[in-house]
Amino acid sequence: MNEDILKGKWMEIKGSIKEQWGKLTDDDLVEVEGIKEKLEGLLQVKYGYSKDKAQQECSKFINNYKKNNH
Repeated sequence: MNEDILKGKWMEIKGSIKEQWGKLTDDDLVEVEGIKEKLEGLLQVKYGYSKDKAQQECSKFINNYKKNNH
């Protein structure tokens, strides 16, 4: 479900992702293409998150986005 939201609303969500994680560039977000695993990988690289932390942060972001936009 979270993957579907990320992919389906990618164009809308990109701005919010840049606000949340300012170290991510436009090129990074083009590379991610709405794929949760790619976003998690970038968070690990750019922010030094562990795999678990990246997964938690992505899920939390998606859940908050879902609550605020439905």
